[in-house]
Amino acid sequence: MSKVIKATTTDGKQVEFVDEVIGSGGMKDVYFSPDKSYVVGFVRDSIGWLTNNRQKYTQTKDRLETIAGLYYQRFFEQPGGDYWKNLYCWPTGVVEVDGKGIGVVTPAYQKQYFFEHGSKNNDFLNIKGKEKEGKWFASAKNRSRFIESKELGDWLSYLRMGIMLSRAVARLHAAGLAHSDLSYKNCLINPTNGNACIIDIDGLVVPQKFPPDVVGTPDFIAPEVVMTSHLPLGDVNRKLPSMLTDRHALAVLIYMYLLYRHPLRGDKVHDLNDPMKDESLSMGEKALFVEHPQDASNRIKLKNVDKWELPWKDTGKVPYTITGPYLVPLFNRVFIDSLHDPNQRPTASEWETALVKTVDLIQPCQNSSCEQKWYVFDNTTSPSCPFCGTAYKGKLPVMNLYSSRKEGSYRPDNHRLMVYTNQSLFPWHVNRNIYPNEKLTADQKRRVGYFVLHNGTWWMVNENLPDLMDADTKTAIPKGEKVELKDGLKLLLSREDGGRLVIVQMVDGQ
Repeated sequence: MSKVIKATTTDGKQVEFVDEVIGSGGMKDVYFSPDKSYVVGFVRDSIGWLTNNRQKYTQTKDRLETIAGLYYQRFFEQPGGDYWKNLYCWPTGVVEVDGKGIGVVTPAYQKQYFFEHGSKNNDFLNIKGKEKEGKWFASAKNRSRFIESKELGDWLSYLRMGIMLSRAVARLHAAGLAHSDLSYKNCLINPTNGNACIIDIDGLVVPQKFPPDVVGTPDFIAPEVVMTSHLPLGDVNRKLPSMLTDRHALAVLIYMYLLYRHPLRGDKVHDLNDPMKDESLSMGEKALFVEHPQDASNRIKLKNVDKWELPWKDTGKVPYTITGPYLVPLFNRVFIDSLHDPNQRPTASEWETALVKTVDLIQPCQNSSCEQKWYVFDNTTSPSCPFCGTAYKGKLPVMNLYSSRKEGSYRPDNHRLMVYTNQSLFPWHVNRNIYPNEKLTADQKRRVGYFVLHNGTWWMVNENLPDLMDADTKTAIPKGEKVELKDGLKLLLSREDGGRLVIVQMVDGQ
């Protein structure tokens, strides 16, 4: 039986770990605590640095202590700090142990981020109990060929994971930090409930203080980093991971989680004789969006696609435009307009906002066998599910949101709420000054109304809206009462500053 080693963190806390490596990454060897509630990861090269590169040893220790100390306090020991503990696996301490070097203490991953059912065919891949790395879920081939359907979740859960990841990255950037290696290897996800968690926090970049240790993970490295990677580290023209490169990686993650293909990996060949040079050009200087509307030279060729990757790699059948009116402009910006212009890339906060508004546009597919179950409702054409082709049948209310800037004046918010049975109305729909994020109070998380289809008629039920009123007739709709939804109906949801007016639009899908 392996012995238990006791150590004291540099800030005086007692920790223990079992002297048996449970995992090794590119830079660390990891050990469990006896109760498996936390791990200690030792920087593999740090022992050598003690004699060969003392400056590197000191800098690494300083970086880890700052992340586990100062930044831990700023993120988690402030009001609302508990919220962020579910979005990061953040280091809590640093140890120095003879024979092992510098170690970082980190909470163990939550149980939800481990495979419960394994892979298909009696778990022939032996992944049951292993971490749910995003690579299993962002690849059409992996999803259809290997992963049990019980683990896959639905399209709504991937939108929710995008919100969680965007929110977590936005919080890092607001603190002046860059992750430097955002990828599906460093983001654990749970598609069954839409949760996500960013890991490998110990490599955070602090501008002007702690430079990046790595250039990133292939597929997620920004083009400017790829195309200057041959330059010496000290060269002023060498581009290194930063908040701007995080923005690129986040966009790639969101695209892949929604469409199960890579936005830049098409079939254009830049160098037939040198695969490494071709890869460098494809992901760097010559990087080109596979769905670029004006340049089709990097399209994915169906002759090179196998059955496991369909329909997802058929960009004609499942184009990125199915993601709706809020996400498409951001994909255009990041993969067309600013692919080679880092300063113009959408921020993590912009992605969060667009994803939240997209969730309000989704509709359940009427085909109970549809794998994705949800889709963005497009009433500019005959509405149908883009994943299984099922057309929407029946009448459907769309709530177009307007809000007051001054008393009696309402302007469109470029925000709509799709209605379906048991769809909820929340305070952030009622007032534009309330935003669905980590700052919501308990009261703001409770729904204030809901929608139901009864005998062919759509109703909105007022649960907790004191000001609800038919804006045309000035008829109040008290709490506990309902109002029939008809085309052109105007409902005042709130008289407060930022309160919204809704204009109902009835869509006929028959």
